[in-house]
Amino acid sequence: MRPWGRATHWRAGCAIAVAAGSVWAAPVDDAAAVAALRARQLEIPVQGLKAPQVTDTYQQARAGGTRSHEALDIAAPAGTPVRAVEDGKIVKLFRSVPGGITIYQFDPGQQFAYYYAHLERYAPALVEGAVVRKGEVIGYVGSTGNASAAAPHLHFAIFRLGPQRQWWRGEPINPFLVWRP
Repeated sequence: MRPWGRATHWRAGCAIAVAAGSVWAAPVDDAAAVAALRARQLEIPVQGLKAPQVTDTYQQARAGGTRSHEALDIAAPAGTPVRAVEDGKIVKLFRSVPGGITIYQFDPGQQFAYYYAHLERYAPALVEGAVVRKGEVIGYVGSTGNASAAAPHLHFAIFRLGPQRQWWRGEPINPFLVWRP
């Protein structure tokens, strides 16, 4: 954890002002967390794709190099089903200017949050509090929020949750490392 001065922090597509004296967790590639997630054999969230087809876009420069990307952008045609990467609970359905239509899912042990953004729409009847199964369709690839209409994709992030279990806060983990052969 690093103290920051007054800055804007982009977390999974959402701008958050960080006040002086506050603490923000830098992106981590925590080997223990990656190993734990690998053991769970998380699904690739975009239906029809396999791990070798996913490109590592984590930490790519964004906004002219002023911030880094703490997620993977997984390109797919608009309307492609998005599936839950593992069993868990939908804790927040959220719409924002940067992320568009989004989903936050907690794993069963509430150690990790999975963030799905730029969705075209939610799966029918998906609600906050719903228990979902690994592989269940929860939404559809789109280009909502700040995504280009010409490049639909799923913005997917993994966060290790802190003790408060806040859906919007956690230490980012590179999903590519979880699926890498």
